[in-house]
Amino acid sequence: MPPRTALVAVSKTQPVEVIRKAYAAGQRAFGESRPQALRDKASKLPADIEWHFIGHLQSNKIKLVVGLAHTIHSADSKKLLVELNKEAERQQCTQRCLLQVHVAQEETKYGFTPGELRALAAAGFLAQLPCLQIAGLMGMATFTNDTEQIRREFRTLKNLYTELKQTYFSTAAAFCELSMGMSNDYSIAVAEGSTIVRIGKALFED
Repeated sequence: MPPRTALVAVSKTQPVEVIRKAYAAGQRAFGESRPQALRDKASKLPADIEWHFIGHLQSNKIKLVVGLAHTIHSADSKKLLVELNKEAERQQCTQRCLLQVHVAQEETKYGFTPGELRALAAAGFLAQLPCLQIAGLMGMATFTNDTEQIRREFRTLKNLYTELKQTYFSTAAAFCELSMGMSNDYSIAVAEGSTIVRIGKALFED
């Protein structure tokens, strides 16, 4: 992995014992997609693990994730951002989040459209969340064998990141992450500028 690209080991289907082995081998960042599982695993594993929440987050489960996750990758709606900010304010903490963008040609994926994010940024909404640290963007490409389509989708996400960074976050050092790439497409994602890849199957399967 290039020095600028961090690895989040997707441990969402793995038992504590397997995560502990990966930790012993030097891995420190792990990704979970269910709030209850995140809380339970965090209570049984070393405190210096950097937990990333990578699943769709429902509003009624926010309190299980805020303050525990190092980064929430799936801030995918205006409503969710408002609720995350409220919970972080209640806990008196600053929660690091990535804005999930829908770039895939699949309706099952969540996220803002690029146009929605541009509109929210232009309206000043993203600057009105004092208890959230907006750290960048996250997106998933279409699950397909068409590598050029995957490349186009990742490039769309990178271009949107660059646009938002230059226009709205130019003085925000924290806005520095582009989370894209999983087991089947991480090499394309890295080539297109990913700073975080989320890999599970390629790491944990024999």
